[in-house]
Amino acid sequence: MEHDTDILISGAGPAGLAAACILGAAGHRITLVDPAPPITGEDAPGADLRTTALLQPARDLLTAAGAWEGLAAHGTELDVMRIVDASGNTPVSRDFTSGDISDAPFGWNVPNWLLRRELLARVADLSTVATRFDTAVTGLFARTTAARVSLSDGTRLSAALVLACDGRTSPLRGMAGIGARTVDYDQTAIVFAVAHDMPHDNVSTEVHRSGGPFTLVPLPDREDTHRSAVVWMDDAAAQVHRMELEQDAFTAEVNDRSAGVMGPLTVISQRAAWPILSRIADRLTAPRLALAAEAAHAMPPIGAQGLNTSLKDIAALRDLAARHDLGSAAMLDAYHRQRWPDIAARMAGIDMLNRTSRASYAPVQALRGKGMALLHDVAPLRRTMMRLGLGGRPTQAQPGKT
Repeated sequence: MEHDTDILISGAGPAGLAAACILGAAGHRITLVDPAPPITGEDAPGADLRTTALLQPARDLLTAAGAWEGLAAHGTELDVMRIVDASGNTPVSRDFTSGDISDAPFGWNVPNWLLRRELLARVADLSTVATRFDTAVTGLFARTTAARVSLSDGTRLSAALVLACDGRTSPLRGMAGIGARTVDYDQTAIVFAVAHDMPHDNVSTEVHRSGGPFTLVPLPDREDTHRSAVVWMDDAAAQVHRMELEQDAFTAEVNDRSAGVMGPLTVISQRAAWPILSRIADRLTAPRLALAAEAAHAMPPIGAQGLNTSLKDIAALRDLAARHDLGSAAMLDAYHRQRWPDIAARMAGIDMLNRTSRASYAPVQALRGKGMALLHDVAPLRRTMMRLGLGGRPTQAQPGKT
């Protein structure tokens, strides 16, 4: 059957744009729709001020799609992941170094607004991708051979596959009648940028005390100023108060919470607040429909798993499309079997880390510190956990490394 498009992608956030690049580069005819065009300027109203650490597998996937070249010059290398437990009188830290498992950095930190800009530029270069912004999906009717999609401009399209990248409240997931399990942590992440006198040396630092992690992720120097992006997770009520503080008072709280790991910090950007929750769809597919990214799974911003897990979804769809009829039941069944267990396992691990990081009870904090030391100081365990964090599977430790 001839379709109007091979794959209709709903959602032009980083995951939807990446999907258009990856699946379009694989030769599929793509139609990308979103109720609003991507915001691609740092100072534009509504700009996403968060950053994303693109891990090694994400780099390889985007390279194959021709999308990495535009991003490479803007990414800050992440060579070391430093975990600091600041719950005691003297902070205790451990460094997890990329050189333990690879010749490359763990990943590259990229501002989200810039990620959108460069992915959109790659989309524009692909003759296989058509964009329809200011357009939403309003209806979905699936048949054995195709999906019929109704759009807000009054048009209809037929597609072999509809891919939902339309966010954690996914309208398409609702249209398909797919439920989702949600954990509301009653936490908020405040994101902003800071300047500091100490160079970050490509070290991403995660400070644990109570309420959630305080993470400093390297940004490029600007005008001879060292800079980092901050994601500060804490109880929602406390964060409401902090969002209302004047800049000097907020900066004072930031410096208290950072435990001085980068010296004095100066807040140099606006603040944005994001609610923290976990959500996983009961299933990842319906007839002619696949859920990916936050339509399938949302998780706290710990360990750079969010977008990197989303890109694993897209990679799986690309590979399965090469072996099955596009959008067929066989392809979609295989997608659910392949991705759902991995997603569920990663979300369970992040849930445990988040609950442990929130702890204010001294014995739990003590156990957290001992667990961090164990993960780091036992070399085979350290390397296994780092490989898992990059999305891989455990492999035998290399002899001779400690």
